[in-house]
Amino acid sequence: MASDGTRKQFWKRSNSKVPGSLLKAVPKVPTTPVKAKRVSTFQEFESNTSDAWDAGEDDDELLAMAAESLNSAVVMETAHRVLRNHSQRQGRHRPQEAVEPEQKPKPSPEPPVVPSGDLRLVKSVSESHASCPPEELRKLSWSGVPKPVRAVTWKLLSGYLPANADRRPATLQRKQKEYFAFIDHYYDSRNDEVHQDTYRQIRIDVPRMSPEALILQPKVTEIFERILFIWAIRHPASGYVQGINDLVTPFFLVFICEHADSEDVDVADVSRVPEDALRSVEADTYWCVSRLLDGIQDNYTFAQPGIQMKVKMLEELVRRIDEQVHRHLDQHEVKFLQFAFRWMNNLLMREVPLRCTIRLWDTYQSEPDGFAHFHLYVCAAFLVRWRREILEEKDFQELLLFLQNLPTAHWGDEDISLLLAEAYRLKFAFADAPNHYKK
Repeated sequence: MASDGTRKQFWKRSNSKVPGSLLKAVPKVPTTPVKAKRVSTFQEFESNTSDAWDAGEDDDELLAMAAESLNSAVVMETAHRVLRNHSQRQGRHRPQEAVEPEQKPKPSPEPPVVPSGDLRLVKSVSESHASCPPEELRKLSWSGVPKPVRAVTWKLLSGYLPANADRRPATLQRKQKEYFAFIDHYYDSRNDEVHQDTYRQIRIDVPRMSPEALILQPKVTEIFERILFIWAIRHPASGYVQGINDLVTPFFLVFICEHADSEDVDVADVSRVPEDALRSVEADTYWCVSRLLDGIQDNYTFAQPGIQMKVKMLEELVRRIDEQVHRHLDQHEVKFLQFAFRWMNNLLMREVPLRCTIRLWDTYQSEPDGFAHFHLYVCAAFLVRWRREILEEKDFQELLLFLQNLPTAHWGDEDISLLLAEAYRLKFAFADAPNHYKK
């Protein structure tokens, strides 16, 4: 057994800094020199070294250091826009009694039609001689793309159009010719025995899509049937799967906007669009949908393993960011696959209005792997957005009905901007920590 002298020597306090503690500037207080006190008990030793394991204050400083690496321009521009719009909306809804009787309320200033970031985006894609760098285009598009340049911006972001403006007309002409060569070669086989089941399912699904006023026009129905059939024939690994049909609609609506007379494209009369313009819209839609699906094709192969994996990842992510919601769903035996499968299969198109989907896709196409990776964090933010309503439901059936019919009919761009901001925060916190998916 060691002697008392040896034990005191072992517990001798070290004057070196404890690893794990951040250096902090502390004002020096003049004191008289005091001889260092020896630590004689384990309790005293523990109290003197406990800061090595106390991560409370260090976490804040580490996060602040990490935040310096963020592209603050994009985040701050989005945040300021959301806050400005929210303040203006609050001002319009203030009660009238707050205004003095003899003083008329001043009209709130109208928000600018095109913010400064949008002006740069319009200029970069509108000038025929311009060649906007891809990274700059993505940064400008993250916060939303103005309607006048959305069509060409989406074509650039998807990689369908080259960045060099001089090469774009030739590329469009070549791709259009290639697409209609597929039509001539494959479309007549739609009634063959080997393809008739695929074509029959497409004909069943297309009339169920929205907006009905647009989709049910004969010309639009024919265009959608051709696009989906040609894609299925040229991608035999997956073929046609229900849900792919919904992904055609946003591209078609955005591209037809360039040629439709009506401001509300949902009810536009496509029969008035020139035939050449309609052929261009059809070809552009096909190629952009193909590029989107190339990044998420495992969502639609046999047994849809991509969706199964993403739903599982969503469940683990929600368990980490809001354990109370996760526990509530688990206690009432609500499985994530019962409501989130559609979120992944249709990219939230059945959960939010079409105008919101288009705004959402502005950002998806600006994010690296936006449809495959960033969509996961959007779904997590979307679920937690309804935490109060979820926790109030105490019945399995009511919970499931609520999650399958979320009240988003009146959502607009501001709601989507707030959702995307929260999704970006989650991505920043968890994207580089893959172990958060594991229990």
